[in-house]
Amino acid sequence: MNDTPLLRAERLGKVYPDGQVNALVEVTLSIRRGEYVALMGASGSGKSTLLNLLGALDRPTSGEVYFDNRPLSQIDDPDGFRSKKIGFVFQSFFLLPTLTALENVQIPMFEGSLTVRQRAAKAAELLDLVGMKDRAGHRPGQLSVGQRQRVAVARALANDPILLLADEPTGNLDSHSAAAVLDLFDHLHRDKGMTIVLVTHGQEVAERAERTVRLRDGRICADETRIAKAARQAAATS
Repeated sequence: MNDTPLLRAERLGKVYPDGQVNALVEVTLSIRRGEYVALMGASGSGKSTLLNLLGALDRPTSGEVYFDNRPLSQIDDPDGFRSKKIGFVFQSFFLLPTLTALENVQIPMFEGSLTVRQRAAKAAELLDLVGMKDRAGHRPGQLSVGQRQRVAVARALANDPILLLADEPTGNLDSHSAAAVLDLFDHLHRDKGMTIVLVTHGQEVAERAERTVRLRDGRICADETRIAKAARQAAATS
């Protein structure tokens, strides 16, 4: 990991159309390349809204998000930008039920230049990475909930994204499946150097990240690295 910001949010505000909900208020945040960050907060705190703005899925009412120093508001083709730069993992898997795991993983690749054979080979490699090689020919209905989420992670990696954004990726999983998905995120971060931003309400999930940013009522109320937290706890018990 280096100190160069990959993502930078400057004074972000988000007001929903009825004008009565300030989902985000003056949020400023910087995320370095290779960093693993958990966004925490109660329901309605603004964490998913922030994730959507960082991933160019929505536009802020005020402020700006910079991706590699490029303002997202100046990107003419946000769909193309997302498909090339960002992988998304959601609580709901959004796998197509009529396609096999191998075919689902290939979906983001169709806008690229890979041949049919190359797409299939790359999808097989990604399924192997997430421990799903032996389920390549299975449709989502033939997979467990945890297996579906791992296929969704493989699909998120299809176009070699710089950034992985995950919104409650373990929310529908049992403890064993959740641990397997989080182990996979650890591997992507530690061994692949991937930048990961994860939304969660679970403390155990957040503990996997090296930094936790907490939101309350649309504002950042705490921002602490794992090392700083450990030092603070050690000082409190000494």
